[in-house]
Amino acid sequence: MKQIQSFLSAAALMIATVSVAQAQTSPADLYGPLFERVQMEKLFPDGKTFVDAIPRTAPDAIMAAYRQQQPADKDALRAFVLAHFSVPGVNDHGAADLRAHVRNLWPTLVRQPVVPQAGSSALPVPAPFVVPGGRFREIYYWDSYFTMLGLAVDGQQPLIETMLLDFTSTIEQQGHIPNGMRTYYISRSQPPFYALMLDLSKDDSPALAARRLAALRKEHDFWMKGASCIDKSGACARVVKMPDGSLLNRYWDDRDTPRDESWAEDVATAAETNAPKAVTYRHLRAGAESGWDFSSRWFGDPQKISTIHTTDIVPVDLNSLMLAMEQRIEVRCRAAGDTACAQDYAAQAKRRKAAIDRYLWIGGEGRYADWDRSARKPTNIVSAATLYPLFVGAASPAQARSVAATVRTTLLASGGLRTTPIRTGQQWDSPNGWAPLQWVAIDGLARNGEAALARDIAGRWMGTVASAYGETGKMLEKYDVEERRPGGGGEYPLQDGFGWTNGVASALLERYPDIEKELQAGADKAAAH
Repeated sequence: MKQIQSFLSAAALMIATVSVAQAQTSPADLYGPLFERVQMEKLFPDGKTFVDAIPRTAPDAIMAAYRQQQPADKDALRAFVLAHFSVPGVNDHGAADLRAHVRNLWPTLVRQPVVPQAGSSALPVPAPFVVPGGRFREIYYWDSYFTMLGLAVDGQQPLIETMLLDFTSTIEQQGHIPNGMRTYYISRSQPPFYALMLDLSKDDSPALAARRLAALRKEHDFWMKGASCIDKSGACARVVKMPDGSLLNRYWDDRDTPRDESWAEDVATAAETNAPKAVTYRHLRAGAESGWDFSSRWFGDPQKISTIHTTDIVPVDLNSLMLAMEQRIEVRCRAAGDTACAQDYAAQAKRRKAAIDRYLWIGGEGRYADWDRSARKPTNIVSAATLYPLFVGAASPAQARSVAATVRTTLLASGGLRTTPIRTGQQWDSPNGWAPLQWVAIDGLARNGEAALARDIAGRWMGTVASAYGETGKMLEKYDVEERRPGGGGEYPLQDGFGWTNGVASALLERYPDIEKELQAGADKAAAH
């Protein structure tokens, strides 16, 4: 009884500090002209949103600031409101709560094993896995590596092991890891991160190591099987013969029809070009295999998707990952006592490294580039893919310094790393930034003596992610790193969830604990303002 009386006394005291008149005044009366503008300009889709907002300071002070600032347009008005109110479902999430939010999200993104069902496009998956979120309801290949980075630091190691079981089993059954675990994705893969995923495993039992090595070699065979059928065109499937006879890889798809999941969009694109439709469809599918669907990296004219020619491009990111795969196969073969295998893959890695330096490195421009096999020269598109050789340890100190300089002058934006500096309306171009590319850049730079730049990018990126989370309460698929807000472009609406953004955020906050303190300080400052 005494506790109840004490609670009631405290509540009465708190209520007494707020004037009765003000407590019973409606928002329309309290905020007058500000209220009218917010509602008439439909600042929020639901008119009830603003009237339920909680002021951060006294209403009189807010109105004084409003009369002084007089926000000129809708964007300025929104900024003013978000600075002075905690708006339900909009900015009522503290940026400093982000890490806890991600940890709470993991269970919501976990899915259980999938059993084949007649008529369903879902492929069988033997163990629990994490989906990206939103429209992406199945496990995806390259997304999963970046998701695993977060699982590793958030106490979710068992999920890493079950996802690796899923991928190992899939290679055994399909010969490769599809783009995603759907029947309509079987004809293509995605950037090959399986070898790097295995670095995150804590299970080193001999039987499992042997099984994984066999799967790795099988995946390598998938990417290299075109080597046996190269014709006068100089390429077959995913393999390209370079001018000196060395072999590098390209993105491809075993089918040349519109993508099932983007059928109408592909038909419309093919109608805009004079090229044979099957050729255009293959280029579009290959662009999807790259994960960069779509980007000016793959276009003849950066502004026209109809000029897409992905299979003519020898990409620096893919070949960096193939190098990493070959190096890890060598190490695993050596550990297994298979000297012949180790020597074979060491030789392949050596040849690939030489070809990357010869064809994909442009010393005069301080960047790694994609190679256009039809033009027989590097493309002029600067992109975040230039950082992949640093990420896999293939850059010399001088090359790393040059790439870092290019990043500073061309790719670094206020909110993180640009995908490319070109604005095209495509989602893998400016102004968008993506979590996987931030991690590749940050980790690659940090490994190559550019710790300050790596930390700078991490801070900028996490500031963008935290700002959007504070405003929307969501972790998003991509962000506008120019304006530090949710990203746009692409074939579908912006997705939230989001696996790789969660994973990279957790991994970065684990690596740079001071960033979390900065986010908290920034949130406190905004609230005080």
